[in-house]
Amino acid sequence: MTDNVSHGAYAADSGPPGTYAGETGAHGAYAATPVEDQRPVGELVSDVTRTLSTLMRQELELAKAELRQEAVKAGKGAGFLGGAGFAGWMLALFFSLAIMWALGEIMHLFFAALIVAVLWAIVAAVLFFKGRAEMRSVNPVPEKTVETLKEDAEWAKTLKS
Repeated sequence: MTDNVSHGAYAADSGPPGTYAGETGAHGAYAATPVEDQRPVGELVSDVTRTLSTLMRQELELAKAELRQEAVKAGKGAGFLGGAGFAGWMLALFFSLAIMWALGEIMHLFFAALIVAVLWAIVAAVLFFKGRAEMRSVNPVPEKTVETLKEDAEWAKTLKS
């Protein structure tokens, strides 16, 4: 007894090219038969090219979106840091003047100003080294895009096989 399964060209109830036709065999079970794609090679190459082109456009859009998000976050952070920097500068200026005048009561004003300047030089050095270390940790590479590009390369290799 043989199954009622067609071989070769499209089955009457088959789906799109490259899918399997679900047909019932002699025992009522579905048998999966590969359906051949009858399209010309030029059309298949055109489809692959169009698919890869679409994929590349989508990857570029993903990269743009990721970079845009990071740029917005960096812009907001820079704005807040700028405002905080200005407020801190004003605070430092008036606090330094107050310390200098207070020290000026027990020594010459020149030496009091020199002491305050050395303290600010130490603060500036500490902030510089911390800021430089933080900037080295910034990652400008769009990680998700790199990952999906690797996946796309693997997918394209499987198409060649």
